[in-house]
Amino acid sequence: MRAAIFERFQGPITITTLPDPAPRPGGVVLKVGATGLCRSDWHGWMGHDTDISLPHVPGHELAGTVVAVGAGVTRWAEGDRVTVPFVGGCGHCGECAAGQHQVCENQFQPGFTHWGSFADHVAIDHADVNLVALPEEMGFDVAASLGCRFVTSFRGVVDQGRVRAGEWVAVHGCGGVGLSAVMIAAAAGAQVIAIDIDPAKLDLAQSLGAVATVDATTAGDVPGQVHEITRGGAQLSIDALGHPVTCVNSILSLRRRGRHVQIGLLLADQARPAIPMDRVIAWELELLGSHGMQAHRYPAMLEMIRRGRLQPEKLIGARVDLDEGARLLTMMDRFPGTGVTIIDRFGAG
Repeated sequence: MRAAIFERFQGPITITTLPDPAPRPGGVVLKVGATGLCRSDWHGWMGHDTDISLPHVPGHELAGTVVAVGAGVTRWAEGDRVTVPFVGGCGHCGECAAGQHQVCENQFQPGFTHWGSFADHVAIDHADVNLVALPEEMGFDVAASLGCRFVTSFRGVVDQGRVRAGEWVAVHGCGGVGLSAVMIAAAAGAQVIAIDIDPAKLDLAQSLGAVATVDATTAGDVPGQVHEITRGGAQLSIDALGHPVTCVNSILSLRRRGRHVQIGLLLADQARPAIPMDRVIAWELELLGSHGMQAHRYPAMLEMIRRGRLQPEKLIGARVDLDEGARLLTMMDRFPGTGVTIIDRFGAG
């Protein structure tokens, strides 16, 4: 298979030919139709994720076609068009038995615990538990854009955040996660405030349903701006970037008994930021995490897409080949581009 691989953290990412994977018992091999380029991949390349063993093939937002099926797989066959959550469940532990595969005690993550989808083939374990059938009308590019960002935002806004129509929702950071959260919250009938440092991303957020925006480079007091717009603070606030500043701003943007959801990753020396716990206690705020989404929750989201209530295709910013995707991965800390970048060509040239 043709794949992007790195042999040391923060080192060169090279494009080379590697042996095709074989399915393990209970697993499958997919021919990758498209894969997303995500800041989580950059964290992995930087060495912030302790699950990665070198050498490594990154990539965790993927969609493709089943081309090989391992022993014991009962639900899938060659030719099936599928996607997969970026957190895979084992199907046997207590959390999986409770339907909470996204926090499986023995979870696997393509692109982190295993080689990922910056390649034209990828092996996926526990296929019967984790694969999701794609609607025939959905292209691999759109399916890959759901990746970790859209589905994590869906769970974060709908399941963890418990968004309700008419509520104020503040979204801090308008990359792929944040723009997804804006669209999903607006589709649920919420009034969304988008916060970012890039005017182009704020304009896109407005086109996706945000009723107000805050430019963090000029606002000075971001939480104060949110409180002014909402006349008291947001009921739900999302840190979609993953930074100590946006985390604290999100918490301070809440009104009393509000709900903060941490979707953006805080890793390495930022993993344990100072939290305004005095506000959390005095105002009875909720602090919640959101870590992927179970395969069995995809149908609700896919139905909203089918009906046109959610339009993830609007989040796709660029489509590139594998060589360009490998180059862009090393630049993710500089937030290049607007929207979600998709790798949809894997051949040479």
